[in-house]
Amino acid sequence: MRIDKYLKVSRIIKRRTVANEACSASRISINGKTAKPGSEVRPGDHITIRFGEHLGHYEVLSVAETVKKEDAASLYRVLEEDPSVSLERNGL
Repeated sequence: MRIDKYLKVSRIIKRRTVANEACSASRISINGKTAKPGSEVRPGDHITIRFGEHLGHYEVLSVAETVKKEDAASLYRVLEEDPSVSLERNGL
C-alpha cells in the first residue's frame, strides 16, 4: 500500500493530501530512507514522521485498505513519540 494512503487509513495523519505533501517535503521516511507519496509500506516497516518539532517513530503491524476508526490504532505500534508536541497542533 502507498505510504500516503496508509498514513490516512491508520489515522496517523488525518488527510491523505497532508500525508502526500509531507512525503513530497521529505518529512517521512520508511526504514531510514526518504519516502515519496507512492512508496510502498509493508508489515514490519519502520516509519519516521517529522512535523516541526514533532518526531514520531512507528512500526507497521498490518496493512488494510479500509478500517473502522476504533480499529485504526491496531495497524501500527508507536515506537517513540515526542509527547510535548501533538499532530493535532500541526493541523493533522
